[in-house]
Amino acid sequence: MSVFPATAASRAAGRGAAAAGGRAGPRGRRAAYLFIAPLGLGFAVFYFWPLLQTFYFSFTEFGAFGGHTFIGTDNYIRVVKDVTVWQALGNTIVYSLIGLTALPIAIVVAALLNRRGLRGVALYRALYFVPFVTLPVAVGLVWNWLYNGDFGLLNDILSRFGADRHYWVSDPSTAVYAIGTVMVWSTTGYYLIIFMAGIKGIPRDYYEAAEIDGAGALRRFFTITLPLLSPTIFFASVICMINSLQTFDLIYIMMAEKNPAIGDTQSVVGLFYKWAFIENAQGAAAALAFLLMLLIAALTYLQFRLQKRWVHYE
Repeated sequence: MSVFPATAASRAAGRGAAAAGGRAGPRGRRAAYLFIAPLGLGFAVFYFWPLLQTFYFSFTEFGAFGGHTFIGTDNYIRVVKDVTVWQALGNTIVYSLIGLTALPIAIVVAALLNRRGLRGVALYRALYFVPFVTLPVAVGLVWNWLYNGDFGLLNDILSRFGADRHYWVSDPSTAVYAIGTVMVWSTTGYYLIIFMAGIKGIPRDYYEAAEIDGAGALRRFFTITLPLLSPTIFFASVICMINSLQTFDLIYIMMAEKNPAIGDTQSVVGLFYKWAFIENAQGAAAALAFLLMLLIAALTYLQFRLQKRWVHYE
């Protein structure tokens, strides 16, 4: 008995079902709007409206006792001409570049944890993920103790090999990299979970066929794992860049007010906090925040444009 009539009938039925589903009536449209209403309302109240307010306040100057006056583009001119803004932007870019190193570390660890026959994978995964869910205050305090120049554990270990004691967080030449290292340590577990899920989605048939052909572990990693993991790597790189450009909490916790390197480690968000809540320059802070949003949007758009060259979708 031929299978072609059944196949044709099934295709016709599928087209009819798709057509029926594509022409939703007024009741179906109302139901769809009701389902997306909570999310849309939350987006409008907590994201879109604050964005409009920030854009408006960026053209105003706040008084010492409240109220604000329209001053045009003076805040944007101040932001562009302020040397501390460019220094904070440079520090933020350094933090972002250091933060991106968490991705290759997480990829390698995820590949190692996805080996067949490895015991205790759930325990390793939990241990790597714990730093990410730990409060930034606790992370900053612990790492401040480790970095302490007088009695820190890091200096104690290095001194056993003849190295001199160093004030890692107080020295402007090392403070940015010390904080960046903490960022990588605390976020690697998050990307590890993402990459492990991505590797789990790669069919085992590819690895078995490559193993039969004589491909070693490194060859399978570079020819199978990385290409098929590229969509996950793209997603993680976008999230990592956005988070790194908005870094603030660890810097605020680890850098004391009288730290001589506080100016050399300040990020853009840290400068925004200083202007808005310490110097009462809310208008300039709003302009700085809006420009940072535009920078993040531009870099994200660039990443989406470049992903066509290296991301491989099945």
